[in-house]
Amino acid sequence: MLKVKHVRTADVVVAGWRPYKNAAPDGSPMLGALLLGLYDEEGTLHNVGAAGAFSRENRIALAKELAALEIGPDDDHPWKWGASEGQRVPGMQSRWTGKKDLGFHPLRPILVAEVKYDHMQGDRFRHVASFVRWRPDREPSSCTYEQLERPVRFDVASVLQGEVG
Repeated sequence: MLKVKHVRTADVVVAGWRPYKNAAPDGSPMLGALLLGLYDEEGTLHNVGAAGAFSRENRIALAKELAALEIGPDDDHPWKWGASEGQRVPGMQSRWTGKKDLGFHPLRPILVAEVKYDHMQGDRFRHVASFVRWRPDREPSSCTYEQLERPVRFDVASVLQGEVG
């Protein structure tokens, strides 16, 4: 038996980052994960997951590069330091997070990245996505749920009854 996974990619807005659990040798923070967003049809940016698994050198370099795009709590940010009704933002508690620090460094939502992902669970990536490349040719507003590949679904009962060919 051979298992072949379908590779899916998406262009996402990078709207924040989380620090890595350990600091760099000089004591500065290292990037742990990029926080990713997609816009819905109303123009609301939702957190859809994170991209991680960077080398130590990339963690250090990215934390320094992204510092120039960071904004503070008095600045306007699509995630507004808390969810508006129906909006998914980072830092929301779940049964998996427990007492884990879910703080993040918010960024001006101007960067677009291409990421690989396994599949969607509801409105977010099921597992941590993998960073592929930066997309300077894309506008952040073009990063919507519409671009995501929707798998074909069948009603199993109908298929077993021979109703779907």
